[in-house]
Amino acid sequence: MKSLLANSHRIIIKVGSSLLTNHGEGLDQKAIASWVEQIAHLVKSGKEIVLVSSGAVAEGMQRLGWKVRPTLINELQAAAAIGQMGLVQIYEKNFSQHALKAAQILLTHDDLADRKRYLNARSTLNTLLELKVIPIINENDTVVTDEIRFGDNDTLASLVANLIEADLLIILTDQPGLFSEDPRKNKEAKLIHHGIAGDLSLEVMAGGAGSSIGTGGMLTKVLAAKRASRSGAHTIIASGKEANVLIRLNQGETIGTHLESKQLKVAARKQWLADHLQLRGKLILDDGAVDALKKEGKSLLPIGVISVEGDFDRGEVVVCLDTKGGEIARGLINYNAAETKKIMGKSTNLIENLLGYIDQPSLIHRDNLILL
Repeated sequence: MKSLLANSHRIIIKVGSSLLTNHGEGLDQKAIASWVEQIAHLVKSGKEIVLVSSGAVAEGMQRLGWKVRPTLINELQAAAAIGQMGLVQIYEKNFSQHALKAAQILLTHDDLADRKRYLNARSTLNTLLELKVIPIINENDTVVTDEIRFGDNDTLASLVANLIEADLLIILTDQPGLFSEDPRKNKEAKLIHHGIAGDLSLEVMAGGAGSSIGTGGMLTKVLAAKRASRSGAHTIIASGKEANVLIRLNQGETIGTHLESKQLKVAARKQWLADHLQLRGKLILDDGAVDALKKEGKSLLPIGVISVEGDFDRGEVVVCLDTKGGEIARGLINYNAAETKKIMGKSTNLIENLLGYIDQPSLIHRDNLILL
């Protein structure tokens, strides 16, 4: 079987603390330079890359002279705040050497649960990718509480994969991949080369703790693959210690554990929008708008709306109906109910005059809309 990376376009790469730090002694600049060089190779081959990077707490610990990861939240937050400076500096330096720009994005899980912040994060990431910029994402450890204690960047990476509908999540770790048993306890344990994301047997195989530097073990990686698969993203769990692992994966070589998603992107997103979110309002569309959505796959523009019902905020889910009351689509709306009523039936070029600003030219972008 060919590597899942070979045919993937939009890719999330998560690099763990154990690969970024020099045996607990701050950031390993040589290793980071290697990751950046490999990512630059992928970008130049036409891939879109989002990097989820650990390492801030570990770098902060080194700068503070701490040998053991603290357990107090305020100390972890302080270490993260200090270490983030070094992490950003070294990435910026290395990407610039390959004529690439990078951007820092700090997220919490709450950012992806709140509809408004979800849309803002999605829009920002998509814009950065369109600009050929490498987003570097880390958990916002300086302001969260239980996320530091119980969270991990494997989970964050899987949520980002769903956020931007990535084709592939690559989790680079200090292990060759997922084994049938803990290889540290059983030398007969076998590397699992292929599997189906979400298979419960994988979770049984993945028990075990992480390193003293990071917070996640193999189980968090298998669960991350399960989450990512819900939006159709495949997952590769591989050793970052393999020479040029990203380049070799891109060339089709099968390295590590490849976990396939059997869920189509459209089906997964339709399930998310249609079944799991409460409807906050209704939009009645004219026949032209219905045809634009159903036959042409276009975004919903204000001019096609003839009636608005409900009290909704930007980023909430609304249902689109035809003039007979039949459900056409559901989606995340870009304007609140009062604003939508002001601009309904109007041309896009009038939005700024009517509202005093323009956020998006569409009421619901086609990426955030599911036909029913």
